[in-house]
Amino acid sequence: MTREAGPREGLDERAVLLAAGLADLAVSTVSTGLGLVRGLLRRSDAAEVAAEAERDLEARGRLLLDRYASPPPAHLEVLARHVLARRAGHDG
Repeated sequence: MTREAGPREGLDERAVLLAAGLADLAVSTVSTGLGLVRGLLRRSDAAEVAAEAERDLEARGRLLLDRYASPPPAHLEVLARHVLARRAGHDG
């Protein structure tokens, strides 16, 4: 795949290479994860580890939803509140 290609063929080739790399990463991650799961199942404190992992996943989910689910405040609204706070500070 080292031959010279036109612009369109280069994009197609890049897309295929990216997809193949992503698939390889996914397989590697899954196999590593399975090894970790096997190790966890042999532990005597597996229930505690599972509960901690569940809490961690819930916290990550909460952070993700907080980050992407609610829209950020309007820029002009933030500026207006800042101006009002400064005026209140100068008046008082």
